[in-house]
Amino acid sequence: MLRMLPAVYSTSWNPFERGVCLGNMAFKWPQFSALNSKTLQLQFKYEQLHRGRPTTSNTFLCAIQRPRQHPNFKKPGTLPQNVDLPPILPKRKKKPFPIPIKKIKQAARKDKKLAEMGIEKPLEPPENGLLVPFLIPAAYEVLDAWKLLIKGIAQLLHVIPVYGCSECSEVYVGQTGHLIQNCRGPTSVKRRSFHSWVNGSISDVLIPIESYHLYDPFGRRIKHETRFDYDRIPAVVELCIQAGVDIPEYPSRRRTNPIRRIGKKVIDRGGFLPEPKPWRTIGSSALLDLDTHGASGRFPPPPSSEVPRIAQQTIEAYEIVRLGVSKLMRKFSVKACGYCSEVHVGPWGHDAKLCGEFKHQWRDGKHGWQDATVDEVFPSNYVWHVRDPMGPPLRTGLKRFYGKAPAVVEVCMQAGARIPDKYKPMMRLDIIVPESDEASLVA
Repeated sequence: MLRMLPAVYSTSWNPFERGVCLGNMAFKWPQFSALNSKTLQLQFKYEQLHRGRPTTSNTFLCAIQRPRQHPNFKKPGTLPQNVDLPPILPKRKKKPFPIPIKKIKQAARKDKKLAEMGIEKPLEPPENGLLVPFLIPAAYEVLDAWKLLIKGIAQLLHVIPVYGCSECSEVYVGQTGHLIQNCRGPTSVKRRSFHSWVNGSISDVLIPIESYHLYDPFGRRIKHETRFDYDRIPAVVELCIQAGVDIPEYPSRRRTNPIRRIGKKVIDRGGFLPEPKPWRTIGSSALLDLDTHGASGRFPPPPSSEVPRIAQQTIEAYEIVRLGVSKLMRKFSVKACGYCSEVHVGPWGHDAKLCGEFKHQWRDGKHGWQDATVDEVFPSNYVWHVRDPMGPPLRTGLKRFYGKAPAVVEVCMQAGARIPDKYKPMMRLDIIVPESDEASLVA
């Protein structure tokens, strides 16, 4: 930024006037209170000699001020000290749209205008039913990491105890349950909001989010009367299947000709094909490895020397699954109910009347479909972070000093795995937990 100081006299100089110009330039740091300490002054002084005239001398002062940095400016790559967890959304209200409603309406108006003009809507893979070639290896990588994640958690649960509240959805990873009074279960008043702890399972660490498996996602919709004709599998597995993974037990239609649409109406989908009835072996290992049900009984306890290695592989598999799911969801459509936890992988949701959440009577039990987020397909399930598993249990009075972490990360950390840097701010490792009698003295 250039500016002229009003306290300094300035005149214009015409270089085409007759005479000789002698000048010098000096650098000087500011001495005026009006300038910042990061302001640089340039002082120009020249003397002009005119033939037959007295010598004229002028001084110009130019100030250059550097832009100020924002007080919250941080170098790229640095992590904040503490990060709050995502807010818990109220159940008596619909979830916010991941995409702004304004953009949704703009896209709808554009599609409606093309439909009124009879112009076919331009579609790109996978919206036209074709696969995306560069995402097929990513889908296989996610499915392999998903199997490794289930196996690792099932083995670690033999070593790391996990507890769940029988009255609410609270989960705790540690030797004994915590003493934080935040239970909101049906009988929490009798227990003064203390949790009723029972032994947990792998479903408490990896929340099972299931979806209907569709042979043709662009085919007929699932009706309420035909909902039992379709298998329920993990939503992560169904997403990988639609992205290009071939599983003989769960066949999927692979189109060679794209579908055509005008507005919301599909004018050419290649016809309806009957869904094949695959031959499945009871207790097939290929299907058991994809589901968390009964995983703890399928894998024996690991040796003590192998626990840290298994924990590190498990947390790396967790990061691969989460990153891969977010990558696939940028292309493939996944819908989630705005009121409950139902998820459907496909271009549009099903018509099964299974929603029992807020104001379901107004919707006749139908789901309020909207675009899904990664946390709805692959929930993180945050739990309290325990710095010393063998120490005293967590207490209500010191709740604001404790951090949280995903249940998978907490299990792997207590088993000896390295904590990824992005989880350290939410675990509040930089905060010193005071003693019980010192909590009231902390500002």
